[in-house]
Amino acid sequence: MHIGIDEETLEVRAIEVTGSNIDDAAGFSDAIIDAYSRECLAIRVDRKLNSGTVIDVLSGLFILRGVPSFIRSDNGPEFVAQAVQNWTKAVGAKTAYIEPGSPWGNGYCESFNARFRDEFLNGDIFYSLREAQILIEEWRKHDNTKRPHSALGYRPPAPIAARQLIAEQSMKGAQSASCDGCCHV
Repeated sequence: MHIGIDEETLEVRAIEVTGSNIDDAAGFSDAIIDAYSRECLAIRVDRKLNSGTVIDVLSGLFILRGVPSFIRSDNGPEFVAQAVQNWTKAVGAKTAYIEPGSPWGNGYCESFNARFRDEFLNGDIFYSLREAQILIEEWRKHDNTKRPHSALGYRPPAPIAARQLIAEQSMKGAQSASCDGCCHV
């Protein structure tokens, strides 16, 4: 499904795969970005990424953050696999595939991956998969909590995401508080 999405009003998770330099073999990582807050929610680093990896990473995030309205990705085989499509539909999210050959359709991920490569991956060769996983996770946390982002008024994304979660929880609390007890036993 190719659609225009208003990130201000809907939850959108954008996902993209990038390569990394691991000395003893090739490595890949998939980064999952919240399109509203620009927070990098996860980076999965492994020797290969497939539909099972995508489902595993997203299911963990959905437990912690809830199911977004949309998951935006390119048309890579790990994203368009029938297992991912069936799972996405079962959890109640919709897919928003970008047009083939149009990386700007997933601009937040492309921008993140460019920074990720320039500021981190291009300067390092990892000597093991475990080393890559640990150092990349440290970089992700730094990017979310310390590094200023120009699109966010030179603030890091994690505090913005935290305020968004608190506001959503307050709205849910206000809605349940407005119930006069008729729906609770």
